[in-house]
Amino acid sequence: MKKITIIMFLISLSIAVFLSPFASQLPDGLEKVAEDKGFIEKAEGKEVFQAPLPDYTVSFIKNESISTSFAGLIGTVLVFLISYFGAVVLKKWNTRS
Repeated sequence: MKKITIIMFLISLSIAVFLSPFASQLPDGLEKVAEDKGFIEKAEGKEVFQAPLPDYTVSFIKNESISTSFAGLIGTVLVFLISYFGAVVLKKWNTRS
């Protein structure tokens, strides 16, 4: 199981790093509808909290492709770590019951 987990993690990292620069620059569906209907400005600047990687970029990297790849790498690693440690905690909790 560990070997499969490592392989899947490496595949995920490869996708995040090498394919993320090819993501569409067009707005997503909700943003597109907000632009078309003329109410996007009502939401701009009213964020409850600042996104850690706004627009899937890293602020200190100026090259957009590299910045997007690095943001994908960070996101993939964070999701993996949260999932892995969550599974460890659930497994320990389940064996105690």
